[in-house]
Amino acid sequence: MNPVNEKRDDDDTGRDAAPSAFELLGGEARVRELADRFYDLMELEPAYRELRTLHPPQMEGSRDKLYWFLCGWLGGPQHYIERFGHPRLRARHLPFAIGIRERDQWMACMEQAMREIGVEALLAHRLSAAFMNTADWMRNKGG
Repeated sequence: MNPVNEKRDDDDTGRDAAPSAFELLGGEARVRELADRFYDLMELEPAYRELRTLHPPQMEGSRDKLYWFLCGWLGGPQHYIERFGHPRLRARHLPFAIGIRERDQWMACMEQAMREIGVEALLAHRLSAAFMNTADWMRNKGG
């Protein structure tokens, strides 16, 4: 199961399933807004310099991939899988030196993006915990 998608199927009770994080966030338009703000901040804020250097000079492809990935990861359409297959996040990120600094910059940038686009506080907290689990798992170097 997806780490942020706690949607349950309650067919036998006649109740609707709880909304996914994708639905709570506001669907595809809001996921796109989050991905775009994340990359805007990465380019604008000196505090995310090391994180920015891990990306190509032109980041349109990175923006799209994050958007496509987040849609599915949050419980919405599986755009990333339809295009590329299983995300294999760790394997795809192994060529990049990701340590604590890069993880923390990624998290700070994502948390700032969530604040700036107005993600509701409880949802942002839930997403931050899930993002941290994933971001920490991506580390492949010390420090």
